[in-house]
Amino acid sequence: MSIVYLLPALFGVALIFWGLPAAHRLRSPLNVLAAAAVLLGVALLLLGTLLTVAPNFFRA
Repeated sequence: MSIVYLLPALFGVALIFWGLPAAHRLRSPLNVLAAAAVLLGVALLLLGTLLTVAPNFFRA
């Protein structure tokens, strides 16, 4: 288990916690960016968790 793979997971959690309220609070063009940040945060959280649990997942 590598500690480096926890960084994308933690950054993903930060994006989710920022983006969910911001998507409802910001005005029309900016709320789309906040919603995209939530989607990116979910992807980073899943990728970081996967690489933390199974570090050789993408190696042949």
